[in-house]
Amino acid sequence: MTPEFLKQHIQRNNSNNSIHSNQHTTTNYNNDNDSSRLSASLTSATTPPLTQAHNASLYMTRNDANSIGGYTPPESPAPPATPPPPRTPTLNAHVRSRILGEAALAQMPKATPTPPSTAGDIIGSVLGDFGIWQLRSVLILFLCKLPASWFMACIIYTAPEIKPPTQYHCDAAELTANQSVTANQCYVVNWSASVASNGTSTGAMLSQQPCTQFVYEDNFYSFIMQYNLVCLREIFVAWTQYWHLFGVLVGGVIGTKAMLKLSPRTVYIIGAVLQIILGVVTGYSTDLTMHCIFRCLAAIGCAMMFTSAQAIFVDITGGRYRTGVIILYDTFWSLGVILLPGISSFFNNWSQLYLGITFPTVILLFLLQWTPESPRWLLKNGNEHDVYRVERMIRKAVDINERTFLIPDDFRQQIEKLRETLRSQKPPATWLQLWRGPRAKHYMLAAHVALACYIVNYMGMLLNLRSFGRDYRVPNTIAMGVAEIVGCFIALHFAMKQGKKKFVYAGCFNIVAGLIGCLGWTFTHANLNPDFKVILWMIIALVPKVSVSCAQSLMQGCMAEVMPAHKKQPFAFSVVTFARIWLLSAPFINLLKKTDVALSLTFFAVLTVIGGISTCLLQPPRQKNTANLTLSEALGSDEANKKERSPLTATVWTVEGDTNNTRL
Repeated sequence: MTPEFLKQHIQRNNSNNSIHSNQHTTTNYNNDNDSSRLSASLTSATTPPLTQAHNASLYMTRNDANSIGGYTPPESPAPPATPPPPRTPTLNAHVRSRILGEAALAQMPKATPTPPSTAGDIIGSVLGDFGIWQLRSVLILFLCKLPASWFMACIIYTAPEIKPPTQYHCDAAELTANQSVTANQCYVVNWSASVASNGTSTGAMLSQQPCTQFVYEDNFYSFIMQYNLVCLREIFVAWTQYWHLFGVLVGGVIGTKAMLKLSPRTVYIIGAVLQIILGVVTGYSTDLTMHCIFRCLAAIGCAMMFTSAQAIFVDITGGRYRTGVIILYDTFWSLGVILLPGISSFFNNWSQLYLGITFPTVILLFLLQWTPESPRWLLKNGNEHDVYRVERMIRKAVDINERTFLIPDDFRQQIEKLRETLRSQKPPATWLQLWRGPRAKHYMLAAHVALACYIVNYMGMLLNLRSFGRDYRVPNTIAMGVAEIVGCFIALHFAMKQGKKKFVYAGCFNIVAGLIGCLGWTFTHANLNPDFKVILWMIIALVPKVSVSCAQSLMQGCMAEVMPAHKKQPFAFSVVTFARIWLLSAPFINLLKKTDVALSLTFFAVLTVIGGISTCLLQPPRQKNTANLTLSEALGSDEANKKERSPLTATVWTVEGDTNNTRL
């Protein structure tokens, strides 16, 4: 064995041992110092030729081979390699360093198996804007709109309009020989001479007095029959509806204020229980005064339910989905209107109908096990145990949404941090502060007038179905419900596709629809078939109904965009409460039908036009392009650079990591 052969054999064994040891050595990286890790990966080393022959691939560079073995000969320290040129322009790096600071750039979160801890909303980040859990919860909460619509619109079926003398007439059993009844069956006339069998008398009329006893000829025992609400007492039908709307007004205020101390889910349960109990009592009340009182209290329960339900689904959704859910909230109200004719067909007594629209609320109590609580309300107003409740609820929800991989290791700590953030938030603005600020008075007046017109129109046109006659109730009610649903989806389109122009589109839509609604006078005295005339009236009424439903849903979902964050909630509360105050006039507007059916339709059409004009005024002003101004401030340039410049000479911002993706 020659000395040359022994020398080569020893050198080969040493190189194999170094490769074997390098393959079993774990490289420890310091996550807290990425600069050393980066410099180590970019350090050039001299690898023995034999090692390169055995271990280096054709597709590996010298640094790649070194990163596998980690071998550095002790006799020659490796010179530092030249770092690769930055992928971002010098200007972009300079601006970022001036804005963020080098210390902030060095402390950016590192990549970890779990999402990094952020100071933002941990509930929204792990739960997502919308998922299967939110969909299930929203659908359950939407169901409270069904009994709310039934209690409001049931007057169409519990008190259908009846006409003399075919459906009722004054009881003439106790009339004397010199007394007769007027043609409208409302008065008893006293004559100086006896009355003939045909109702005429040769004597002079001495006096007349209202008829107090009536005979009804109808298969359905209505609310009107129970309390004799005909002739002069017909106004009490509108009076009972007034008390229901007053209950909605009071219930909305009570529900909102109660949620300062009670959780939204608790308010929801209280409203449901009140509605069930008081709905039954209302149906069996024998006195008109007690009926009005209990109907008002039942409406308070309805308002507490849909007010707290909205607070819950607004809290568990986010982004564009939250806006869409608020806009589509009224679709279940319209669905209830569509279902009301079918429910009423099973009963021939108004008291039984009240039971029929009351007991479905019991189903909502069984669904409480899937009805969520407002997580952020619990964190802000609850105790330590509520933090555990929120964590458990969010973990279950995230599991249903299949997003468990987003839950960080410090999830509980981040929830507690969110709790501290919510408790340290700026308090909501007062009502007087809503009027202060740029264009604040403009937005306040426009929003209050617009929503007041829409809500009065929305409820009033539905109640106005009684003026078209009881024979057309079913198709007209269904048509109104379908029109409301169509309007909600048009509002959703405006909100999602039209951006800042959505209020202008909705306002112009209502102006045109209101002008169409005024066309009812063109054929009100025309000699047309009665059925055809009702069809024309309904077509003219449906166009404003669609536009009003669109604008009302759009405003409820988007009107707070014109206000700062701390003014959004009191602004919405003020606008809705003001609109519900004016809603109290809707039942009495329908009394204009006594003069002419077209008169009440025209009144609602004028309200539609006024609301459309006010909605157009909600358009936010155009904002100047301040991108160049902001860039000049970041670079510390002089005042001359802050002037408006042409987009062709504007600085180009480059997205880091993709030099081809640029924007002005």
